[in-house]
Amino acid sequence: MGFNCGIVGLPNVGKSTLFNALTQTSAAQAMNYPFCTLEPNIGRVGVADPRLYKLAEIAASAKTIPTQIEVVDIAGLVKGASKGEGLGNQFLGHVRGTNAILHMVRCFGGTKITHVHGNIDPIRDIEVVEMELMLADIESLRRREASLVKKSSLELHAEKAFLTKAINWLESGNLLNQLSLTDDERVFAHALHLITMKPTLYVCNVSENDVAVGNNFTEMVQKFADNRNAFVVVVSAAIEAEIALIQNKIEREEYLKSLGLDESGLDRVVRGGYNLLNLITFFTIGPQEAHAWTADNGSKAPVAAGVIHSDFERGFICAEVISYDDYVNCCGEAKAKALGKMRLEGREYVIGDGDIVHFRFNV
Repeated sequence: MGFNCGIVGLPNVGKSTLFNALTQTSAAQAMNYPFCTLEPNIGRVGVADPRLYKLAEIAASAKTIPTQIEVVDIAGLVKGASKGEGLGNQFLGHVRGTNAILHMVRCFGGTKITHVHGNIDPIRDIEVVEMELMLADIESLRRREASLVKKSSLELHAEKAFLTKAINWLESGNLLNQLSLTDDERVFAHALHLITMKPTLYVCNVSENDVAVGNNFTEMVQKFADNRNAFVVVVSAAIEAEIALIQNKIEREEYLKSLGLDESGLDRVVRGGYNLLNLITFFTIGPQEAHAWTADNGSKAPVAAGVIHSDFERGFICAEVISYDDYVNCCGEAKAKALGKMRLEGREYVIGDGDIVHFRFNV
């Protein structure tokens, strides 16, 4: 699994349409009224990585297995959701288990699709949703605070101090992912699965005419995100839904070119998610299968081995590593090995993005 993310936003901003495109299914209803998503839809989608298919071609692999992202489509949140308004509150718990948040923002005009506030204002919409997420976190923090009132120890004193710090920060209108925390405070925060601790990718949903260059609304979101050092991706969920139905690769590329695009918005969303979470991809390549795997950037070889199987990490001996460029330039493992491009790396080796790896282990 690569990473999982929850799609949040107001009703009718295109969340379910994007979800359908991501998973290439119609599992989520995409209808023109609020709360049509009556339970969280969960889907997995393979991450398109041209390197994987190039490696599979060279190795003549029988199967190609991309790394995956898991997407959770959440019902539209409205003002008051944290207090039970609308249907959003009952789904906030599903966001807590995700690695990141895709915050879908409506950046297209028109009256055909109803807006819950009657007009388009992306910054207001972002703030409405984020306020509900902050209020949900405050509730979690206060519950934990109440449970510690009659308890006393040095460790609990540190946690109580964190709870006070976090509550004050949220009540001042800030997300927890903007708060400077110590390592110990991060442990406390992650134990509570606080929503606003999660990194956020703002996904601007625009019309077909604006997908290539954006518009005034996307510029507003970009400036807003820049102040938070956050990422922004511009997509047209409607176009992505159409692209998902085109099975022929050449036809898909031609369609993208006709729109002035080099890649789909979904590819940009996935790449944005990887950047957001500081992830890399490494590969295991052979005649049976070419497999892509995801690891945290900076992972040492045993930890990366554990992504494949816990036995690999527990019994790690060494890693046989070929860089992506060397593998391609040598047209495969045999020549790379003959030319001395395969390296034996130990426990301290940091896996690089694009590495082709064979782990030796013994349990």
